[in-house]
Amino acid sequence: MGERDSCTDRPVAVLGAGNWGTTLAHLAASNGRPVLLWTRDPRQREEINSARSNSRGVPGLVLARGVRAVTDLGEALARPVLVIVAIPSQAFREVCRAAGELLAPEHLVVHATKGLERSTHRRMTEVLLEETCVRQIGVLSGPNIAAEIAAGKPAGTVVTSHFPRVVRECRRALSSPRLMVFAGDDIAGVELAGAFKNVVAIAAGIAAEMQVGENAKALLLTRGLAEMARLGTALGARPLTFAGLAGVGDLAVTCASAQSRNNRVGRALARGEALPDILRQLGMVAEGVDAAASAHELALAHSVDVPLMDQVFRVLYEGRSPSASLDELMRLWAGHDVGASAGRSRASLLG
Repeated sequence: MGERDSCTDRPVAVLGAGNWGTTLAHLAASNGRPVLLWTRDPRQREEINSARSNSRGVPGLVLARGVRAVTDLGEALARPVLVIVAIPSQAFREVCRAAGELLAPEHLVVHATKGLERSTHRRMTEVLLEETCVRQIGVLSGPNIAAEIAAGKPAGTVVTSHFPRVVRECRRALSSPRLMVFAGDDIAGVELAGAFKNVVAIAAGIAAEMQVGENAKALLLTRGLAEMARLGTALGARPLTFAGLAGVGDLAVTCASAQSRNNRVGRALARGEALPDILRQLGMVAEGVDAAASAHELALAHSVDVPLMDQVFRVLYEGRSPSASLDELMRLWAGHDVGASAGRSRASLLG
């Protein structure tokens, strides 16, 4: 397309002023784009606009001058063509429904939410399609600890869409010498990988707190990836997507980083803390808690074997002790590893 088809002279709208939404707004503004950052909280709006900070979202970050916070959704969406939605999964539909009256078919909408809607197990792009008239949509995902990216540490991410313009404009808005933005087109795979890796990250936090050793951590990550790929493939994803940034890349950082909210939930569970207390102290959404329930129900509905994620579900929702879950997992029959049978299909590529 020609230069007139680019929206580089228009503001970018970011819906959601949590740690990831604020970081994305800062990245786009650092690239010279005016950014309208929507928040529900007037106090947060005032802090962002007057002090150039968001102490609740990204402590210590001095926001780029191009970021302006607003609480009026209509104001946020009045001029931008590119809209980035960074809203927790359980509030996603409500915001999309409100935005649905303001969005037009020419809007390009990319979401950066790693979760599934608990009541319906819908992916976020499916919610967007149900609640708005927008069809040029995509998803941003990858190994992205927001605090590290806000601090300017090198990272990579992937923007995935069936529409080349969505990919192009998102890359223009966010790419920098410290952030590589790759392209993809498996929307279902990237969304499902982003949701299911949070469940495995809770297991990784449990394992780390129990000091099970590095061998066990490697086993957990590898078999967790296999479960993500099995269940994701049954739901329409491409298996190789789980070998990329949104799959093994995001899984590796979420399982290893103490900054991961889901990892922190797992550690607290292993210390014997109650889930309501853990979530209250966390003060932020841990998407893996709801995703564990969705993964459990989807696996049952599609007859997919996901023993690791099932044990996370049982610890979260059935009061099972982490040590009992570990013992049960280690008693399972060890089947074929990757590539052990020449007759296996591509859908079994990752176990």
